[in-house]
Amino acid sequence: MVAPADMTLDELRAALAPLLPAHAGFDGWSERALAMAAAELGVPADRARLAFKEGAVQMIDAWFDSIDRAMLAAFPAERIAAMKIRERIRALLLFRFQATAPHREALRRAVAILAMPQNGPTAAKLAWRVADRIWRLAGDTATDFNHYSKRMTLIGVYASTTLVFLDDDSDGLAGTEAFLDRRIDDVMRFEKAKARWRGSGRHFSLSRFLGRLRYPAA
Repeated sequence: MVAPADMTLDELRAALAPLLPAHAGFDGWSERALAMAAAELGVPADRARLAFKEGAVQMIDAWFDSIDRAMLAAFPAERIAAMKIRERIRALLLFRFQATAPHREALRRAVAILAMPQNGPTAAKLAWRVADRIWRLAGDTATDFNHYSKRMTLIGVYASTTLVFLDDDSDGLAGTEAFLDRRIDDVMRFEKAKARWRGSGRHFSLSRFLGRLRYPAA
């Protein structure tokens, strides 16, 4: 393992990323939080700032990427192979919620930052990245319209479940898990309906369906 003092900026960014949310939950995605993470790792704060010259959004990006890498490590091919597709998607999403559970305030602050209009393009890029990584890890090889519709649908599921997760005070995230199961059931029904529509020549509205996922009926 490379010593922190000898790390490149890319390596330093990756090393600091999982340390940041513990401090961002109290101090926001700020230079203070970055300095505290740097002290924890044992590197000067000014060098840490060089690794995150773009500020809060870059720190959030790195944290999300670190969760992706942890997810990839936790689900090797042999573990994924033993699951059905529905189980794979469910397990991967639950892993992410469980991984961020100790840092919900940091996630809440991150969501607020990404919701700012100027950060819209970055938020969209990050949402697409995680959906793409989840589907690829789940074994998806689609290259046609399904490639895009699956990822857009998953973004809707993840976004709506995240809103529930942020306020979930149930034991073991039972509320989040139940909500996620309902949203996945919606997706499975959608896929079946899409297959019927394709056969009948009827048209469906992906944007309308995503709206239902984000604001489900009570």
